[in-house]
Amino acid sequence: FGDMLSFTLTAFVELMDHGIVSWDTFSVAFIKKIASYVNKFASDISILQRSLAILESMVLNSHDLYQKVAQEITIGQLIPHLQGTDQEIQTYTIAVINALFLKAPDDKRQEMANILAQKQLRSIILTHVIRAQRAINNEMAHQLYVLQVLTFNLLEDRMMTKMDPQDQAQRDIIFELRRIAFDAESEPNNSSGSMEKRKSMYTRDYKKLGFINHVNPAMDFTQTPPGMLALDNMLYFAKHHQDAYIRIVLENSSREDKHECPFGRSSIELTKMLCEILKVGELPSETCNDFHPMFFTHDRSFEEFFCICIQLLNKTWKEMRATSEDFNKARKRMGFSFYFFFHFQLQVMQVVKEQIMRALTTKPSSLDQFKSKLQNLSYTEILKIRQSERMNQEDFQSRPILELKEKIQPEILELIKQQRLNRLVEGTCFRKLNSRRRQDKFWYCRLSPNHKVLHYGDLEESPQGEVPHDSLQDKLPVADIKAVVTGKDCPHMKEKGALKQNKEVLELAFSILYDSSGQLNFIAPDKHEYCVWTDGLNALLGKDMLSDLTRNDLDTLLSMEIKLRLLDLENIQIPDAPPPIPKEPSNYDFVYDCN
Repeated sequence: FGDMLSFTLTAFVELMDHGIVSWDTFSVAFIKKIASYVNKFASDISILQRSLAILESMVLNSHDLYQKVAQEITIGQLIPHLQGTDQEIQTYTIAVINALFLKAPDDKRQEMANILAQKQLRSIILTHVIRAQRAINNEMAHQLYVLQVLTFNLLEDRMMTKMDPQDQAQRDIIFELRRIAFDAESEPNNSSGSMEKRKSMYTRDYKKLGFINHVNPAMDFTQTPPGMLALDNMLYFAKHHQDAYIRIVLENSSREDKHECPFGRSSIELTKMLCEILKVGELPSETCNDFHPMFFTHDRSFEEFFCICIQLLNKTWKEMRATSEDFNKARKRMGFSFYFFFHFQLQVMQVVKEQIMRALTTKPSSLDQFKSKLQNLSYTEILKIRQSERMNQEDFQSRPILELKEKIQPEILELIKQQRLNRLVEGTCFRKLNSRRRQDKFWYCRLSPNHKVLHYGDLEESPQGEVPHDSLQDKLPVADIKAVVTGKDCPHMKEKGALKQNKEVLELAFSILYDSSGQLNFIAPDKHEYCVWTDGLNALLGKDMLSDLTRNDLDTLLSMEIKLRLLDLENIQIPDAPPPIPKEPSNYDFVYDCN
């Protein structure tokens, strides 16, 4: 019975993927039956896998079915499947959770997030998925990325909420920031004189806290983004990292104005920058799998991320003020003014962003490791990295080098062209994307060794290695290709559907147009494959290869070739102009026959 049910569910999934029958036609009884399989056949991997896939499709393809599935399946029923050892089942389970999360109404999404927190979903994923003794495959990485994005998107409401200067509860947060920083004594009496004294004291303290509006700092939080999210971060830092908070505030309030790193203004700008880095408020990409393990190590990962970065900002500010000649030069030229301060703060934020991005690319496994990476990326180190990159560029800008580049560039381009065509001959497996991204349907395309025919066809599963030409059913002669189009010009990107709205998918889409109306539509697995295929197809058509990959490969190979040719001239300065030709000698008596 188990095998029969498994095959039946598999056939059902395949039929529904054709899009002929609407998902809305299914009854509550059918949903209940599929939901029951999630618990009843927990030990039967194939049935459980298909059941989870069907539930995911129901949620993603129908709003009515979402509501019915949400009533039939609970997070508590899904959690045990994450605690197993089968990564495929874990992937399908997280996919269902993501689908429920994505389709939940705005007012229900936070409620669902609270349930996930109560069920310790983050901790379970960290233990049984991220830190399990096995590699994370691409599909699991994608689902973790989607969960990461959806979790951070919960911050969007606070990010886009302006502070109401008349709201006493919100004003109390600012009072609390002041109290923690300066340990204010008991409030003075409400007499007329003491009221003036208290206002003066508050204004002084708000200036020390680094707010722009010293009289009413609530006005600093009326810009969105980052809105109230910045104030939330500041309060979290003050309460959970109190010593560091007090140190930063007092350290800067004791400096001269021209040297201070204002905590309030810096926190607002930093929160805005972190939201941009993490793309808070944007829908998850259909193809991205760029998740960060460290964000699964803490229930308040965004706030902890902010706390690390605000300390980095303060440290970088001090380093730049101490080492940057531009600081004193600009101050003398511009005077200490708002414009000078804004200019310097902008410079600091650019360096901090570079430090954060460089640390994130190393994929730290914990927040502590992220902090450690930042320690090694001081302002001095960033300057060295920039200088090294700049010197590598400047070394190759002299006239003789440029002439040499121009001479050998055609050889390099021909080398790149042959590499692209060889990759097309090897072929690539493309995933068929639909509204339920995770469906495992594939097709393969490759160029014939004589570069005259494209062979392609559907596959049952992702291949291990190359697929032989004779197993691919369809052919397209290269001579019949009329054009190659990309992005929104592709026919399959003009169709209605979720993929049309996704920027990342648009950037990976390309189509081959042939005959009068024939078309072969592609969505590359990643940017690299997209560049390889568009370059290769353009090369087949006798057109220029214009992708970013070709530009980078050309720069890299040219640089390597020039360095190899200049090895014998190391430490010898190459003149900009050729040396003059010497005069002819007065006689040629020095010439003799060696024989």
